[in-house]
Formats: sequence, C-alpha cells, structure tokens
Amino acid sequence: MDTLPLTNLVLPTYDDVVAAAARIEGHAHKTPVLTSRTANRELGAEVFFKCENYQRMGAFKFRGAFNALSTFDATQRKHGVVAFSSGNHAQGIALSARLLGIPATIVMPHDAPAAKVAATKEYGATVVRYDRYTQDREAIGRQLAHEQGLTLVPPYDHPHILAGQGTAAKELFEEVGALDALFVCLGGGGLLSGSALATRALAPDCRLYGVEPEAGNDGQQSLRSGRIVKIETPKTIADGAQTQYLGNYTFGIIQRDVDDILTASDGQLVEAMRFFAERMKMVVEPTGCLGFAAARAMASELKGQRVGVIISGGNIDLGTYAALLAR
Repeated sequence: MDTLPLTNLVLPTYDDVVAAAARIEGHAHKTPVLTSRTANRELGAEVFFKCENYQRMGAFKFRGAFNALSTFDATQRKHGVVAFSSGNHAQGIALSARLLGIPATIVMPHDAPAAKVAATKEYGATVVRYDRYTQDREAIGRQLAHEQGLTLVPPYDHPHILAGQGTAAKELFEEVGALDALFVCLGGGGLLSGSALATRALAPDCRLYGVEPEAGNDGQQSLRSGRIVKIETPKTIADGAQTQYLGNYTFGIIQRDVDDILTASDGQLVEAMRFFAERMKMVVEPTGCLGFAAARAMASELKGQRVGVIISGGNIDLGTYAALLAR
C-alpha cells in the first residue's frame, strides 16, 4: 500500500451544502425516507432509510453532478465536461449535462455494469472505455480535458460534488430530526464527506460511520493512520466502492468529522440486498447496502437508538442481481 500526502485545501462547509440544495431544487428528487418494522425489530432500534435508489438516474450521484455542472460558465458549457466513473457518477454527469445542454464525455471501465454503461449512452454522453486494473482513469480524463478543452469533474474529490451529495443527509435530518447514529457507504468519500458537513451542522451529537467493502478498506486504513492510504483496486461486488484511495477534500472532512469507518463483506451485502428485496420490495445495488450491512453487525450497540442509513443507489444488471440473490 502507498500513502499519499495531503495538500493544504480550503474545505467546503455546510453553507456549500445549503447552496447546493438551492441549485438542485426542482431538478433532483427529494427521495423518500422509509422504515421497516422488521429492521426495527432486528436492530432493536428505530431505523430510517434515506432511499437514494429512487433518485433520478437511480443514485445519489445526480445531486453532486447537477450541482457541479450548474456552476459552469459559458465557455465551459460550450466545450463540455469529462468525467471518469464505474457507473453512477457517469450517469449523473451524463443526465445533468443533457438537462443543462452541455456535451459530456465519460471514461468508464470495461467491466462496468452493462446497465450503467447503456444508461450513460442513452443520456447522450460519449463513452470511452479503459481497463481499471491496468490503466489510470484519472490520467485518461486529464488527457481528454487537455486535448479537447473539456472541464474535468471527478467523481468525489471536488467541492461542488461533495456539497451536492451532502444534500441527501440534509434532507434526512430535516425530515426525521436528530439521530443517534448515521451509516453512509464509502467509496471515494463524496457522499460521506458531504453527509459529514450536514451531520455536524444539523445533528452534532450524531455518531457518523462510513462503511466500505471489506476487500477495499483504504478509508479505514487512512483514518487509522492519519494519511491517505492507496490500495490496489479491490475485488468486490460493490462496484461503486472499488476506489483505491480517498480524495484530499473528502479525507480532510472525514478525518475531522467522521467517528469511525467500518467494513462489510460481500456476503453481508448479499444478505442486505435480500432483506431489501424481500422485506421492503426495493432493488438496491451492492454498494447501496454497505450502510445497512454494518448497522446490522452493530445491532447490539444500537438498541433503543434512532439510526439513519443512506441507501446510495439501485443500479445493477438484473442478471447479476438475480445471480447474487440466488447464492
């Protein structure tokens, strides 16, 4: 593993989340907060699920993407945007770009879920493929930006992106009030860091947990060591969290505001997928199950508490979904 140095950055604040909420209002869905008596009984707690699987394009990523592209000036809008993503950021950027009349180019891995690639193309974006295990997606994105005059918008380490993602937690707290604990899935840290800004402003005593795949615990290692740790691309069914390291913006906020980072195994994710399908009649992708999988594992510590879980998305190929549930 490698450790990456931090740079001195001015971190976004909750005011940026509030500004993002104003920009995306009327464009992003205010997603439902659902409850389950079965989940409450299992955890011995009152559990609130913020369902971003019902967001436009099926994931929270639309929030940050629309917020970021809304800040483009006329020249940036004319030349277009480039982004790299395994799927949900790709779709968020592609749909936002279409709504705002901005050309979009998306760098996606060859093994990205077919449904996510198809949706990205259907939203009008040009897709460039790469091998996530041998090629550097960031280098490809930077090269395209340089050659074509595009504006590069990364999937998480960007002030407007993470501020937009934080609007999901803002909505959750505004709807249900203060919580004792909040569980948020963790890949590159955009959703977690944005959620942290909202949590510390609206429910400062709430314990905030990031949850990442057991096979890709770079965030957990980073929090423990106090430096950004880079790992090899993890092999996990949680394709939305196959990141190698946190961003400088995201880690800065996570290090300051997050109580702990937990992990969940692929097996635990499949069991959570099955719970959502059977008990709540929802399709949730593996990455979107990270928070609930960790909360279930901590049930003994959560008894009698008010617990929030952000479900990040529901974009998964139906064949893959069926095969995982049939395990």
